[in-house]
Amino acid sequence: MRKIKKFIYLISPNKILLKNFYKTLANLFKTKKIYFFQLRLKNEKKDKLIKIAKKIKKIAKKYDVKFIINDDPYIANEINADGCHIGQKDFDIKKARKILKNKILGVTCHNSISLTRKAIENGADYVALGAFFQSKTKKVKYFADFHTLRRVKKFSKIDVVAIGGINLHNYKKVLLNKANFLAISNYIWKNKTLNPEEALSKLK
Repeated sequence: MRKIKKFIYLISPNKILLKNFYKTLANLFKTKKIYFFQLRLKNEKKDKLIKIAKKIKKIAKKYDVKFIINDDPYIANEINADGCHIGQKDFDIKKARKILKNKILGVTCHNSISLTRKAIENGADYVALGAFFQSKTKKVKYFADFHTLRRVKKFSKIDVVAIGGINLHNYKKVLLNKANFLAISNYIWKNKTLNPEEALSKLK
């Protein structure tokens, strides 16, 4: 398999509890494997979320990582993040595109060709397909297959982010099936045997 740089779409932990989180994040960004970082704090109050986002934005800018806010295009604009990621029920795609203007818009499309086509028609910059494997980050309602991933790559040049339970043991298979980026969270943040830096170093 060819060596790929910047193939990781890193998603934040659900809560930022790690004492040295920002230092750890900088160390991860330094590896030049991470293209996107998504801040996904579903239960955080807006003022604290913005405070955290502003700190992360500085680190992301320093290491040339695209900083994405989950769910809320208004916050993405307010802090001038690089973009926003929305789920099918989080925000209307057309409305998000208008709010974000030229910023990056990512859309979750599960395992659906029709949702993918709709996202592309409404101006998505990338689509997320998954889950490809069981995930501990959130309860899996939809599973994706590699056939769908390859079909999307055939009819569109849009970037595809593969999501759901991706780890050291299965990541190469996902890349070989034409995913542009691997969305990873638990493997990095909740790894029982490796710290975040060690976990990322295993993905080559």
